[in-house]
Amino acid sequence: MKPTKLIAFGEALIDFLAKKDPKTEQVSFIQYPGGAPANVAVAAAKQGVNSHFIGQVGDDRFGRFLIDCLSGYGVNTQAVRLTQEAKTALAFVTLDDDGERSFEFYRNPSADILYKADYFNETFFADNEGIFHTCSNTLTSDDITTATFAGMAMAKQFGWLISCDINLRTNLWPAHQLNQPRIIDWLDQAHVVKASLEELVLLTDDVTGFIKRLLANNTLLFILTDGANPVRYYTKVVQGEIGQGEIKKGEIKTPKVDVKDTTAAGDAFVGGLLAKLTELAPTPEKCEHMSKNQWDDVIRFAVAAGAYTVTQYGAYPALPNQEQVQSMLMKVASVQI
Repeated sequence: MKPTKLIAFGEALIDFLAKKDPKTEQVSFIQYPGGAPANVAVAAAKQGVNSHFIGQVGDDRFGRFLIDCLSGYGVNTQAVRLTQEAKTALAFVTLDDDGERSFEFYRNPSADILYKADYFNETFFADNEGIFHTCSNTLTSDDITTATFAGMAMAKQFGWLISCDINLRTNLWPAHQLNQPRIIDWLDQAHVVKASLEELVLLTDDVTGFIKRLLANNTLLFILTDGANPVRYYTKVVQGEIGQGEIKKGEIKTPKVDVKDTTAAGDAFVGGLLAKLTELAPTPEKCEHMSKNQWDDVIRFAVAAGAYTVTQYGAYPALPNQEQVQSMLMKVASVQI
């Protein structure tokens, strides 16, 4: 049996999180490591997963800081590239009174979007089974899109499970216009898709039909989040089951928590999800035959990871370890009754 690992591909960047002095009203920005796929890599590493991050940062103070932080949290960074062609991406994050975020990105261009398709190497995948994870922020320009599809194709070649978190940031796209056909082509390659309802309505007028279409093709699991509302998930009926061609549904309620910062909530959710899948079903074949009880357990674990994270500030530091997820799981279990 091959050892299992997770590869998260895409952007690692600096989150400058706003903090207002209540006396002077002056706003300062505190530096945190961030970037959605980097956050997922850290979240999985904190759960004991053999977690790798692949991407490119600037050969600058911020880039080296990010590599050090990833490594410090147990993420393998051997395949992270340093470049002098562009600087490390920056994001300035402000929070409203409910802990909801708004972003201002400095990324035109930045080191992460200059990653090239031929940087992918078969040795990343050949000796393991595992999960290859990406987000839509690697689709915002032609070259990084080509690289993303090349990585997915190589992962598929070696029988890996492919995960996509839609994670739309419209202000990263040229003229703030999403390339919907490109995003849909990307999702068509995925076995596991996670989306928020807010994101999905930017891609389709028929949410249910969109989910069914994906599940009729490669997708084995579609997860739909909607803030504090229950997390809904959908799986396809596999060959040999009654009703083949239909979809199965599940729902996990979220606990009430003291929300401080939602910056890494979705990434913590995905990291928890993929951590459980590396344990239970790190290949499409294994994923396809998961039972509903198993899926409930996986989604419940992911919900607990996300719920814990919003009670903390920042990204990497806020992501929970195994003990913290287990503690939050008791709250998640209590609201299912």
